[in-house]
Amino acid sequence: MSYIPSMTAYTEGITPTAPVKWRCLDGAVGVFWQASCKVGAKGYYVSPDPRVMIFFNDISAQFRMSNHGEGAGRDLRRMARAIYVPAGVPMWTSACADHRFSHVDVHIHRDRLLKFLAPSLGTSAAKTALTRPVETQDVGAIEALASLLVAEVENPSKHPVYAESLVGSLVTGLLDIPVDEEDGWNYKLSQAQMGKLVARAQMEGGLKLTVAEMATTVGLSESWFNKVFKNTTGQTPLQWQLGRRVELAQRIMLESDMTVTDIAAKLGFTDQAHLTKTFRQVVGDTPAAWRRMQKAR
Repeated sequence: MSYIPSMTAYTEGITPTAPVKWRCLDGAVGVFWQASCKVGAKGYYVSPDPRVMIFFNDISAQFRMSNHGEGAGRDLRRMARAIYVPAGVPMWTSACADHRFSHVDVHIHRDRLLKFLAPSLGTSAAKTALTRPVETQDVGAIEALASLLVAEVENPSKHPVYAESLVGSLVTGLLDIPVDEEDGWNYKLSQAQMGKLVARAQMEGGLKLTVAEMATTVGLSESWFNKVFKNTTGQTPLQWQLGRRVELAQRIMLESDMTVTDIAAKLGFTDQAHLTKTFRQVVGDTPAAWRRMQKAR
């Protein structure tokens, strides 16, 4: 399947430091970039087909990204080492420091990717996986596969089917692929999914999220989310969330003189009694007694 990517892209302040290498495969194109940028450099990208970006160095401290516009408020976040961008999803990037970086982009025709996934997942599950964006710092085996692909992009030495199999493994290793609930009794949330939950809880300032909202955050059904969350943490979603809210209450008590009543209101507890009861269940002491003990130490 011959394929030429159709991507709208604009960059400013990003300069290649070596010739760009690329290789056309069956329904995909691999592109290896080495570049540098200055503070304030920016870019905009959108494609009718999905793509994968794997960075070979940590750029989270130097780059920010958004899918809702340049400098888009709360959506602005650190750029991850490995990213899957679904078809039609725009991306804005900005540099907050001078930096040199390298990464491989894999552009894949949506029909080719669907054809690859559907026999194993079923068409419906495959389509669902292709709509879920993925961002993770946990590159491990993914980076190893990306390095092997770059070697074939720069200096092809094997039959194209080898590079195409690397693309398949790279994408399936990164995609958030749903697991059969009957076969996945011990399935756990990925590090990336837990990271999304923590970020959402922090973004909401410790206020209570419903289980449905938490499940939506990681792209799972509510019933399946309940099951795999317990496998991952040993707690129900609401128990875990209460623990995080109590941790936030502890931090506020250590860093300020805010009253327990005000802390309860700030964190979405019904009243001081509700916070005190929850705090005692989690910590084993009342907020006032815990605060006195910490100050005494």
